[in-house]
Amino acid sequence: MTEAFSAYSSLTAYMNAIGVRAKGAARAMASAPGSKKNEALKLAAASIRDRSDQILDINANELAVAKEKNVTDAFLDRMMLNGDRIEGIANTLEDVAALDDPVGKVISKWTRPNGLEIERVRTPIGVMAVIYESRPNVTVDAAAIAVKGGNAVILRGGSECIETNKALFGCFSGALVKAGLSENAVQFVETPDRDAVGALLSGIDGNVDLVIPRGGKSLVARVQSDARVPVLSHLDGICHVYVDRDTDPRKAVDIVVNSKMRRTGVCGAAETLLIDAAIANEIWPAIAQALRDKGCEIRGDANIRKLDASVAAASEEDWRTEYLAPILSVAVVDGVTGAIGHIANYSSGHTESIVTENFVTAETFINGVDSAIVLHNASTQFADGGEFGLGAEIGIATGRLHARGPVGVEELTTYKNVVRGTGQIRP
Repeated sequence: MTEAFSAYSSLTAYMNAIGVRAKGAARAMASAPGSKKNEALKLAAASIRDRSDQILDINANELAVAKEKNVTDAFLDRMMLNGDRIEGIANTLEDVAALDDPVGKVISKWTRPNGLEIERVRTPIGVMAVIYESRPNVTVDAAAIAVKGGNAVILRGGSECIETNKALFGCFSGALVKAGLSENAVQFVETPDRDAVGALLSGIDGNVDLVIPRGGKSLVARVQSDARVPVLSHLDGICHVYVDRDTDPRKAVDIVVNSKMRRTGVCGAAETLLIDAAIANEIWPAIAQALRDKGCEIRGDANIRKLDASVAAASEEDWRTEYLAPILSVAVVDGVTGAIGHIANYSSGHTESIVTENFVTAETFINGVDSAIVLHNASTQFADGGEFGLGAEIGIATGRLHARGPVGVEELTTYKNVVRGTGQIRP
């Protein structure tokens, strides 16, 4: 059984032991049968359902403490669990179990003129460290993706949800043992000491292969600045919806409102609305009314304020802000070219959507916008690994290397080149 933090003489000794155990578990997981990995995921789902009342009680206590600290509503929403969210977490585990096992999959193969046969074969990355803040579902999502991909993972959640995370981790750890896999394939850093993050970023003497931050700007900035191992991260979700002159008005209203207000605290929530100048006069009243009916605060540029004097002025900083709240910045732009230009200036490279019935314009937008996710006639809130059919995600990667968009099981593998010969030597 993995020893508790209290059993160690120092944080350094504790983190070093976690690193060594993780590296050993990663070697075992790389060749673990898919059937055992799937069994572990299904057993974890069953355990979470069986212990749901206990988990909800723990979470309610932590929510009460967080409220006393006057944290934001978005923060509370991210850390809150209820019956539906518990069931969603369990369903995610079963969805991941149902996915094809990526380990050993041949990505491509070819034969050289000299007869050498070459294959690129998917392999696990190794040991991942996932550092996250207030989302308890990340505990399970990260564990599920790691195990399915034949990796080991070290989880370090935020202090506000540490007991909820530990309870969810306990369900997963027990499932690993029942399925005959190493319990060290998933480990949880049970101390809130911030120096534990520093140890993970150092790589723990070469035992960590990849660090993934899941949280706000300050967390991601620290990880990117201090990490001594590769980082797979996402920036702010400064997401845009562009309503084009050839839009279906009803469709536009529905997509704008859903993109902003379905859940304002998720990274796929729209933060800026762009409207084609050619239809701003006609469509703005319906969009504005629908947003206000949902309790959304609107901040607009000079053109929007000419149409609607009740709109507050948007500052330069507003266009660069991930509100994670019921606030939306709105600008009038000169067609699709103006929309692409605005997005190029202010987007974080996360998710953008165009609402139009003109497929030529849609393709212009899709080809002209360089973000991880670009949608046509769909809400930005579909920026989610589950909605992409990935079972779960560990975040939305906004960089350009290795993975981009929802990071699921396949994105947490790498590959090796397997070359088969018949005695060839190089002249």
